Amino acid sequence: MDFIIPHLRTKTLVLASQSPRRQELVKALGLPVVVRTREVNEHYPSTLPVAEVATFLAELKAEPLLSDLGEDEILLTGDTTVVLDDQVLNKPADRAEAEWMLRQLSGRSHEVITGVCMVYRSERTVFSDRAEVRISALDERLIESYLDSGSPFDKAGAYGAQDDFGKLAIESVYGSFYTVMGFPIHLIYKAMKAL
Repeated sequence: MDFIIPHLRTKTLVLASQSPRRQELVKALGLPVVVRTREVNEHYPSTLPVAEVATFLAELKAEPLLSDLGEDEILLTGDTTVVLDDQVLNKPADRAEAEWMLRQLSGRSHEVITGVCMVYRSERTVFSDRAEVRISALDERLIESYLDSGSPFDKAGAYGAQDDFGKLAIESVYGSFYTVMGFPIHLIYKAMKAL
């Protein structure tokens, strides 16, 4: 794609994520992208309001990369949380937890919050976006098949909106689908235009 943010033509986007979904989304920005990650302990204070967890973790992921950031590099980190009944559903630790999460989400609406941290030189921009997702009532065959695929285990809330399960199970999304997928790319675009 052509550079759609002309004043950033000579900049490189440093994406601190191994997620293929996030890597796919940032291509829309038209900037050269390099993936650079550091291991981070993704724990947050238990007193932190659930609405702030995603931005807290996005900033946490940025910290170990700041000292390596070049003059013409823009750092972008993100974190997505699934919130049901005021409880954050993280990536499941095992099959039993993934199954429990899917059963909790079945036939109900929940909130997906994606937090973003963007750093360019001395400027840091942090924001989040929310979407409401409704999952249809899940039948046993779909749950078991999805668990057998191994796909739920690296995803918050044990599901991916963009995979086959999401195509079959999501009844509605109120808000940006891309926020649910992993990045509110429309808001990232606006933030980058403002740099």
